[in-house]
Amino acid sequence: MRILLVSHHYAPENNAPQRRWSALVPRLRDLGNEVVVFAPPPHYPTGTLDDPRGEHAVGSTSRGQHGETVHRVRFREHGPGLRSRSADQGVAALDTVWRALVRLRHRADRPDVVVSTAPGLPSLFAGWVLALVWRVPHVVEMRDAWPDLIHASGVLHDGRRTVSLKRRVATRAADRAVTWVQRRAAAVVTTTDAFAEVLRSRGMRRVEVVRNGAPVDAVPALERPRDEGGLHVLYVGTVGRSQGLETAVEAAAAARALGIDVRLRIVGGGALHSELQALASTLGAPVEFVGRVLAGKVPEHYVWADTVLVSLRDWPPFAWTVPSKLYEALAVGRHISAAVTGEAAHLVSGTGAGTVVPPGDVEALVTLWGELADDRTLLSTPSTGREWARANAGFAELAASYDALLREVVR
Repeated sequence: MRILLVSHHYAPENNAPQRRWSALVPRLRDLGNEVVVFAPPPHYPTGTLDDPRGEHAVGSTSRGQHGETVHRVRFREHGPGLRSRSADQGVAALDTVWRALVRLRHRADRPDVVVSTAPGLPSLFAGWVLALVWRVPHVVEMRDAWPDLIHASGVLHDGRRTVSLKRRVATRAADRAVTWVQRRAAAVVTTTDAFAEVLRSRGMRRVEVVRNGAPVDAVPALERPRDEGGLHVLYVGTVGRSQGLETAVEAAAAARALGIDVRLRIVGGGALHSELQALASTLGAPVEFVGRVLAGKVPEHYVWADTVLVSLRDWPPFAWTVPSKLYEALAVGRHISAAVTGEAAHLVSGTGAGTVVPPGDVEALVTLWGELADDRTLLSTPSTGREWARANAGFAELAASYDALLREVVR
């Protein structure tokens, strides 16, 4: 097949949507497919392009790392606000439609199927228009519970006590438009069973689950944690609003105040990185901030860890979400401190891979870490989690599932 991917994020950016497709694309190519990507130049998370004249400049066409063809579309520099980011996504979606129709105007260049992935949500409409013009199937990928997360996160308030009437009307129209596009897709792909059920209840004619996955084959199972010493807690991933990591920082400070020998290491970056550093400094919390690291350096942090923290806020849509880093933590076999609900919580408890506590509950985290520090035998977990991850979250199997789905909708 010739697969056209419409995405707002692509390599060399380093974020969850990009990592998903950087893992799927080479495996889809290994299965005999041609992949063509339309995406803006890398500008995450700053909102600006560092080198506007480089190989990823607007209007450029290049060969990706895995042999895919990447066309770069126009974007708009943006700040942290919802309106600014939405404008950026809208500009990119409009330019995607125009450039794709021009670049792929010859029949021999046109795709067999269009896949559009959110975020951003305007990419879904760009994919729908292109599929409609070329009369090919359109597959919508909802990597997270969008647009539900926008409402749950509170970003619509933009610092105000109430949401303006204009913004309420606009977001309600956007919600209905997203549902409209989803219902007209040949298939909707989501990453969890829970969100798939939500979408089916909204009238989607076909919903399939292709999980986020993790490089489970490249992550060796680690030896059992150390027998003595202070408790090492590791967080690896995005440092943003969704993760609620201020709870972990406060718990580390409270545990230290109670005489519990605990140390929290946060590996990653994001919008709240500086804010969390300031909080840790104010509280005198035993927290080490490493920042972003190359993928090849992550395993050494897992070796350091006694337990891996997986954290999300207690927002209703997160009950339908499983963070991709949870699959990685399952694969390495470390104990997991899971401050999550819903499907992610069931996965941790069902595999015996760790302990689940309520999100945002400082006292529960302090209690858990105190118990783990006092009795290190609790850190040993069965192989069930590793076996589940290798059976259900390996990218080779996920790419094969995606390939089968796309071939079916094309037929």
